[in-house]
Amino acid sequence: MQYDKEILRVLAEAGNEGLSVQNISRHVFNACNSFFNPIDQEEVRRYVQSYLLKNSKTANALLAKNKKGVYKLNANNQLSEQLLFQFHDEPEVYKEKPIVDQSLSLFDD
Repeated sequence: MQYDKEILRVLAEAGNEGLSVQNISRHVFNACNSFFNPIDQEEVRRYVQSYLLKNSKTANALLAKNKKGVYKLNANNQLSEQLLFQFHDEPEVYKEKPIVDQSLSLFDD
């Protein structure tokens, strides 16, 4: 599902501190919601919560609990390490291009 990738992306950006379920679900909602494809925020929160619980059950799971309600990528999991490299090595999509003035002059020099 599209939510899975966003959950992992935001946790990779959060680093070792992790994020709360509320902040993760808010990010996923904002990243996946659109005018033409609206989604329910409560549905996203439930999905995120169940995904986090399901993927943090064992000591070598993809995710780990930092403290109650706060999750992070598990440093002991090889897939987590690979995800950190993958998300941090992505090229910047939103780089600003220099503005070139292409307007015509009203006065001839």
